[in-house]
Amino acid sequence: MIEVNSQYNVAKAGSLPVRLASYQRRRMYDVFLADMGLPDESATLLDVGATSDRSYATSNYVEAWYPHKHRITACGVDDAGFLTVLYPGMTFKHADATRLPFADQSFDVVHSSAVLEHVGSFENQVRMMAECARVCRRGFFITTPNRWFPVEFHTVLPFVHWLPKPAFRNLMRKTGRGFFAEESNLNLMGGAELRRAATLAGIEGQLNVTLSSVSLLGWPSNLLLAGKVR
Repeated sequence: MIEVNSQYNVAKAGSLPVRLASYQRRRMYDVFLADMGLPDESATLLDVGATSDRSYATSNYVEAWYPHKHRITACGVDDAGFLTVLYPGMTFKHADATRLPFADQSFDVVHSSAVLEHVGSFENQVRMMAECARVCRRGFFITTPNRWFPVEFHTVLPFVHWLPKPAFRNLMRKTGRGFFAEESNLNLMGGAELRRAATLAGIEGQLNVTLSSVSLLGWPSNLLLAGKVR
């Protein structure tokens, strides 16, 4: 059985795939700041999907890089309470991304990176989007790997994730990668699916929604869904 870390990833810390992913995360973080008009010391920030992983330098990168720690609330199903020790002033709360335990418009900005593909079914992905939109006042920013990038980031395998999803999951089981065969652990999305989920979540009726990407070697590697108050 392939060993999977708390980032739902098999790549070793310091490996080329992890270094490339870290480079992309910095680029996505810069887009996030620009899109949401941050940093802003008056703005409250919710980061959905904090991880317990400490092996990658860019795990929980918003908590690490955002300057106004006292304005950050992080939440997730992992035990990431250690973040409040690493970054004094911030708050951590256990929470399911599809059922956020916060009132409507509790935070100015909601951020979530590489979580959407791990919440399970397409219906759960729609619920997560709707929840992120519900609890924000100014906007939300959600990233997810592009299913149609040639290399699948979590398994570090080329092309197999382009198979129909049942065939991909069957292959994962047969090759000792049963973790990735479970929809609850990995459900990749392309741009069309992301747009359809946003429509079903009712987000476009509430916010001005844009879909963009960051590319690697000229190919869109990560999709960025942003919603901002009209």
